Amino acid sequence: METKDVLYIVIPAYNEEDNIRQLLQDWYPVIQRHDGDRHSRLLLINDGSRDRTAEVALAMQAQYPLLEVRTKPNQGHGPSLIYGYQYALEQGAQYIFQTDADGQTLPEEFEAFWRQRQTHAAIFGNRVKRGDGAARAWVEKVLCLIVRGYFKVKVPDTNAPFRLMQSDYLKRYLPLLPQDYNLPNVMLVVLGEFYKDPILFLPITFRARQGGSNTINLKKIFRIGWQALRDFSAFRSSLHKSGG
Repeated sequence: METKDVLYIVIPAYNEEDNIRQLLQDWYPVIQRHDGDRHSRLLLINDGSRDRTAEVALAMQAQYPLLEVRTKPNQGHGPSLIYGYQYALEQGAQYIFQTDADGQTLPEEFEAFWRQRQTHAAIFGNRVKRGDGAARAWVEKVLCLIVRGYFKVKVPDTNAPFRLMQSDYLKRYLPLLPQDYNLPNVMLVVLGEFYKDPILFLPITFRARQGGSNTINLKKIFRIGWQALRDFSAFRSSLHKSGG
């Protein structure tokens, strides 16, 4: 009997009460279409939200049996991603897709990524046009320049919250990251490019936030950026020591 690929869609969420119902309704048909042997899941990681995010999501589980809600203490976006990726791997996911809970990405663009899943270890979104403002687009451009300088890799987008990865890809690189690492998605792009894995970038639509307010302002971005520079330096040293 032929088995089907097990897919986990990982969505971290913090105080997304205004978005969460519509978001889960939009993404649930994707997991239904790709319910590998009835083990695929739409996985919401509630990062200690203080609003009704968890309450709304938990209430929807009765109607959406492939939806799983996991609540953890608030640690931030990066640690929530790591938690979600590790949990998906522990549950036997063969493919892990990640997006965010703010409604900026489109579920209908998932299929183009899924079609490339067997020939590429990871497929990453490329936000060619952004609807979230010039400041954030500028931050991403600077980040691309920084990783090019540190790691000698040239990528069009380091941190897009729209990515499909094979389980072996995550199993290889996730253990290299501290549990509290702020920018795991950046390093998962950098490591794949650095080690010449078969990765692919596809253009995606990136809208403005669909509801609520963004908890990461420019001041916090710069603070994370300074920490990232120190982390990048440590990663660069470890990569060179390993012969990369």
